[in-house]
Amino acid sequence: MSWDLFNEDENDIFSGTPKSKFWDIVKQSNEEIVEDVFDKIVEEYAIMEKLLEQFMSDEEVERAFSSMPISDSAELENRKKGLYMQFTTEIVQRLDS
Repeated sequence: MSWDLFNEDENDIFSGTPKSKFWDIVKQSNEEIVEDVFDKIVEEYAIMEKLLEQFMSDEEVERAFSSMPISDSAELENRKKGLYMQFTTEIVQRLDS
């Protein structure tokens, strides 16, 4: 995936970052839809946590997160932007149906 898609300009047609647009949509959306999407996010997080626990102890997971080489990196920021875009799309699609 090309991360160039996530270069943002506050003055562009979308007027904001993926994070700011996500929160704009959340604030204007049906609360039930937002709760469903958030519940899905928490569910996916729980599944990923369970998968990690199968291969690592809690201490190893904590150590891995604290020493993760991509923290504060452009790669991490781009991944976060992609997730905000994914979650925003899920909410908007639910609103349109």
